[in-house]
Amino acid sequence: MSEVVLAFNQADWPVLLLDAEGRIRHGNAAATGVFGAPVKSGTGRLADIWGTGNSTAPKDFLNDWSRAAHGTAPLNFLGQNGNPVVLVTSLCQFTHEGQPQFLLQLLPPPPETRPAPPSATGSSDNAALIQKQKLDCALQLARTMALDFNNALTSILGHTSLLLSRAEADHPWRASLVEVEKSAARAAEIASDLAAFSRQEKETRAQAAGNLNQLLQRTAELFQNSAPGKATWQLQLGRKLYAAKFDEAKLQQVFARILENSLQALGKDGRITIQSRNLELTQPTQDRNVQLPAGSYICAEITDTGCGIPAEVLPRIFEPFFTTKKAPHRGLGLAWVYGVISNHGGGVAVSSQPGGGTSVRVYLPADSKVLQATSFDNHELKGAETILMVDDEDLLLTMGQAIMSAFGYKVITANSGQKALEILAKNEPPIDLLITDLVMPGMSGRELVEQARKTVPDLRILRTSGYVFPGKDENDIAYLQKPFTSRELLIKVKNALADPGE
Repeated sequence: MSEVVLAFNQADWPVLLLDAEGRIRHGNAAATGVFGAPVKSGTGRLADIWGTGNSTAPKDFLNDWSRAAHGTAPLNFLGQNGNPVVLVTSLCQFTHEGQPQFLLQLLPPPPETRPAPPSATGSSDNAALIQKQKLDCALQLARTMALDFNNALTSILGHTSLLLSRAEADHPWRASLVEVEKSAARAAEIASDLAAFSRQEKETRAQAAGNLNQLLQRTAELFQNSAPGKATWQLQLGRKLYAAKFDEAKLQQVFARILENSLQALGKDGRITIQSRNLELTQPTQDRNVQLPAGSYICAEITDTGCGIPAEVLPRIFEPFFTTKKAPHRGLGLAWVYGVISNHGGGVAVSSQPGGGTSVRVYLPADSKVLQATSFDNHELKGAETILMVDDEDLLLTMGQAIMSAFGYKVITANSGQKALEILAKNEPPIDLLITDLVMPGMSGRELVEQARKTVPDLRILRTSGYVFPGKDENDIAYLQKPFTSRELLIKVKNALADPGE
């Protein structure tokens, strides 16, 4: 519920959160300004602000929400001091903890300059306002759903990956845990797309610098766990790999689709080799269909010893809906890979010989600086520092405490920014690392960071979020995207503790 409230608090138009009985659970500042006491008190009802002359009663209006959601004529309301107010309404329904809830958005009708027939500009302007309200409502609800979905997935992935790291290879539950992890990873992709749909600044957001080796290793482990013994795996990951900016969720899907093709092409005793390396091109270079301008790149190459691709098929592999496979394959896998890598400013080259295997090379533009090494074994991920974890979701606090405590850390939790500041002020024990969610009710994560810096100027901080991304002036090392696995959390903790600070 807190995410719904946060999403609409900054709206310039009145927004009311109602329950099925018509009680006003929350109103934003604009609604309080229009209606006053019934909204401010927290005990008001829709009936208290319902004006005379409406064709339906408040309860019937909510019960027939599907009709109201498609837009209604302007309705009469009672503003402060009983003053009549005419507002255009838009109603959205959603479910919270099994109970129906409603979001009622209200806009003033467009000004009428003179009487006009129904098809004139005034009517179309009114329809446009209603349509805008519905789109805003859909975006806000999608944003809220993405936040809640990411929080739930973070807990699932965290606990599952922790159990997998402790389970023996022949453990009877290991296969089921792998399937849970794979399903959660797929769901994380959906949550990422949902967040992208709702994110208004998505076109201008800069992608964070990531470590391609870590992404390749994580993707390979998913396939090794789900299909043990089907292939021999070789990882030859370059040391001191350059930094590249990429969308982790989409790039993981890219490598997953390439590896799926490789596994399907293998026969008995097949081998898959995954390599990464830096490239410095002093002049434009061509690799098959890929034209690479001069500059710095990282190359990820996936090679299999499978059946290969026929010469007449190879030129068409990136064509949408072209496939030599049987249903349900639709021929979109490599076309999608090509689109994602092209959107990253890179290229994909494929070479193959029938019966001699296939090699897929993914090129990404890179910075010549080297990311801090993040290759750790489980022993190296252990620590003894004291960590304060802050999130308004208790299930995430429980998950984080379980994972980090299992690796030796002393973990203190707080479900609000204010409680976190009280813990920092006591300084008993001293906090080595603050992990905070960026989106929280009351005090946001960024506000908490600002206040924490005043209390402990040299405090190391790791920010997490499933929606808000680090600003241009914030350190990429100190940011962890939800949902994340236990290993990703532990690596980020290790790097944040080792970082000299911001």
